[in-house]
Amino acid sequence: MQDLPSTLTDNDLDRIKAAIKHRWPNQQASPKARTYLNQFYQCKRRGAKITAKVEGNYGTYTVTIDVREADVSSACSCYIGAGGYCHHCEALALAFLQGEHLFEEIPSQTLERVESMAELRAYLEQTTLASLLEALRRHGVTQKAFAESMGMSSRHLSSMKSSELRNRYHKELGVAKVACLWMLDHIARFGNG
Repeated sequence: MQDLPSTLTDNDLDRIKAAIKHRWPNQQASPKARTYLNQFYQCKRRGAKITAKVEGNYGTYTVTIDVREADVSSACSCYIGAGGYCHHCEALALAFLQGEHLFEEIPSQTLERVESMAELRAYLEQTTLASLLEALRRHGVTQKAFAESMGMSSRHLSSMKSSELRNRYHKELGVAKVACLWMLDHIARFGNG
């Protein structure tokens, strides 16, 4: 399993800024995005990923922009934000460019350093179910086999995985992640048999 770097760097800031400028080249907010520019709260940055919450027309939305290598992805939990092209994502991008200092830096938590429930939660928040399932796949455990071992359908597990990437969370998400970690630990200790 790959952990994110444990220290934040200026390079992460530069990568986020460059990705934002590439994805949203017009640095002027659209009329819809403008209403949200100064409304974000719980603004956080972990490495090259920013996350914030904003009150929208239908509740509180979680908005993220994540830069990985040459790819930038964004998502919002609003009804049109699954692909990251909603006005909330645009507003978060521009809000970051205007006030990166308003985003609390959250150090990455490595699995090896987890010693408390709070640290486990921090690790699980930064690690996606998709990445854990990919780690299991590399050890020969298919998503279907993992789902069946938990008494869950593969379809439900797929739904959990894709929903997390759109900032929508199933109540079983944390349990599934912990089960992945347990299985990875079991494989590391005792092999695949």
